[in-house]
Amino acid sequence: MAKLRRLLIGAPIATSQASHERLSPFFGLPVFSSDALSSVAYATEAILGILILKSTAGDTSLLNIQIWISAAIVALIFIVAISYNQTIHAYPNGGGSYIVASENLGETCGLIAGAALLVDYVLTVSVSVAAGVAAIVSAYQNLNHLIVPISLACIAVVAWANLRGVKESGVVFAIPTYGFVGGLMIVIVLGAIKVMTSHPVAQQVYAMDANNHSLIGTELSAGMLFIVLRAFAAGCTALTGIEAVSNGVQAFKAPEADNASKTLRWMACLLAIMFIGVSLLALRLPVLTLHDGHNSQYETVLSQIAKWTFGGKNNLGYQWTQWFTALILILAANTAFADFPRLSSLLARDGFMPRQLSRQGDRLVFHNGIVALAIASGAIVVLFGGTLDNLLPLYAVGVFTAFTLSQFGMVVHWNRLREGSWKRGAVINSIGATLTLIVLGIILVTKWRDGAWIVTILLAVLFASFKIVKSTYGSVTRQLALSDAATVKTLKRETTVLLINRVHKGVLFALDYARATGLNLHVVHVAINRRALPEVQSLWEQYGGGIPLEVINAPYRSLINPVLAYIDRLLAEDPDQFITVVVPEAYSNRLLNRLLQETVAAQLKAALGKRKNVVVTNVRYIID
Repeated sequence: MAKLRRLLIGAPIATSQASHERLSPFFGLPVFSSDALSSVAYATEAILGILILKSTAGDTSLLNIQIWISAAIVALIFIVAISYNQTIHAYPNGGGSYIVASENLGETCGLIAGAALLVDYVLTVSVSVAAGVAAIVSAYQNLNHLIVPISLACIAVVAWANLRGVKESGVVFAIPTYGFVGGLMIVIVLGAIKVMTSHPVAQQVYAMDANNHSLIGTELSAGMLFIVLRAFAAGCTALTGIEAVSNGVQAFKAPEADNASKTLRWMACLLAIMFIGVSLLALRLPVLTLHDGHNSQYETVLSQIAKWTFGGKNNLGYQWTQWFTALILILAANTAFADFPRLSSLLARDGFMPRQLSRQGDRLVFHNGIVALAIASGAIVVLFGGTLDNLLPLYAVGVFTAFTLSQFGMVVHWNRLREGSWKRGAVINSIGATLTLIVLGIILVTKWRDGAWIVTILLAVLFASFKIVKSTYGSVTRQLALSDAATVKTLKRETTVLLINRVHKGVLFALDYARATGLNLHVVHVAINRRALPEVQSLWEQYGGGIPLEVINAPYRSLINPVLAYIDRLLAEDPDQFITVVVPEAYSNRLLNRLLQETVAAQLKAALGKRKNVVVTNVRYIID
């Protein structure tokens, strides 16, 4: 198993090499920005889907509003990016929403922000993988029935890459990220040239359900304002992942804050250009077809744009765009795999999550957090059938909750600091906090019935679990705390109990150990097989060194219960005594031998471990 582990995740990395595992902005962009950059593959489609599928009487004129919604989202991208740039320099050791909210708004706000981000990271993996698989299915529609298995395989691959280490994952994900950015930029440029050099054509819009029936005009809504706000909320998925850089400042090479800030600026500019470019081209397609996500002929809007730009699916440019879109969408899960374990480790360090999540593995990554994220996101994919339309309504609630708390926390930070250009920082973060709060309200209202309520319940459950874990750790700490009155208790009597089933070399080895302790020694045999008892007694008289053998009857052929009753009787005679139970245990290097051996020693240890003042010692004898 050790050799297999080394083969899969690589050789251990010494702590002294941690600085060499850090990222430059070039490799930091794929690790921390793939989620945000990849969102352009589905954010525009999410806006169009609301405007068309939820419009009244098939009023496709609402499409014209899409560009204004996209422009508003681009403005929000820059505002949030500028706000988080402030956070990076204010918290160069890593200023995620949890840290900022905890230090400036208190524990409760910090835990809400932490819970919101954890939920969002799980959904990031599920949504990005589902979107990537949708891109694959758009090009190869005969794979539609394999969406869930493909999605689970993709999650496993991304988790494996992260278990190998941050630097290696940055190298692995650089090619898909820059391949996607380059391919999409070419699509936007060629598409723009095609628009300017061709005659305008009236756009035909089709919205189809799973049975290829038209959906336009079949649904009513509460009004145009509600439709627009709902479309805006759907498009705000483009902002997910912007906070990731501020969470992982310490993953960058020195100067950490400057390199993180540079990465954030690159990400914001690329995201804005690609998002507005895709939004403009979507309105210029001669034919635009939207599906409800369950359609066997499902094709993404980005696929339709690339197909129109390059003149068909067989073109190399189209294949490049689709494959790199699929790759970056799948690998966008890496943003969550980079930040979820870090955030979990901080919460675990503060006692709000199991301490196992705070441990760094031998590859300098928080391996337990990576595995936990893979399992949780895989469960979400299975539960929702890997369908993007089912997952998107759950998205963005958590991230905008964290955005809002983080920005308000920064406002408090600047007002408390009152140094340098604190007024400018307070104004920037105040604007960011106000806007993200408004967007959060819009998302909750417009997405509530579609799944936002599920996220709200998850946040409440996580918050309660944080409190329970903290309370549990606090109780343990109080019980173990030293005080002035604390003294070392002297045991009045110490007893050793050696359990034997047969008499052989391994038992005699354990006897030597038990006698070496110099304690009051009892040798006990549980007579499960009465026919073998005379042989055991005879051999013990010959090799037992004169120590008497106590035989316990087992009328119900049980080993554990008679031993427990015997130990309880000794404790009842002297509650202050300390009892060491010695259990001989065979060990072999051969797998077959280990499979054929009984696990009596482990069972006894588990059962006796609940008794006060009782310890179980397994004396292993080696079988070649």
